[in-house]
Amino acid sequence: MSPRKHPTLDEVSKTIIELLQEDGRRSYSDIGRVVGLSEAAVRQRVQRLTESGIMQIVAVTDPMQLGFHRQAMIGIRVSGDARRVAEAVAEIEAIDYVVITVGSFDVLAEVVCEDDEDLLALINDVIRPIDGVLSTETFIYAKLQKQLYNWGTR
Repeated sequence: MSPRKHPTLDEVSKTIIELLQEDGRRSYSDIGRVVGLSEAAVRQRVQRLTESGIMQIVAVTDPMQLGFHRQAMIGIRVSGDARRVAEAVAEIEAIDYVVITVGSFDVLAEVVCEDDEDLLALINDVIRPIDGVLSTETFIYAKLQKQLYNWGTR
């Protein structure tokens, strides 16, 4: 396996990313003033960063205020190829985060559901029947203490 190449970002692109991490609604003209580029040049850079998959600009919502009163992390133990199970789990609409791990669980999936009944149906009727799923363990969120998206750039 060859090492993956990471795109090289110049300092201007890194600064644009960091400014948008602070405030995703910041105007291109405001960003341009900080980095010394025109509004059009910033717009082009942002478009390249988003099209390449380096960056996304999204609205982060509070699930509780939108009627989703149950959030949980589900640890999934797998028999066989964890990547195949992770791909199947990632297709489930109620799941917003999937990661393959090398610890006690092979796959972790974060879910957002309306209530416990929806969570139970998701686990029993959708996740457990996936070929390769051996077992699941659910960690229900009592309180979201911290969630940030501004980890910056290197």
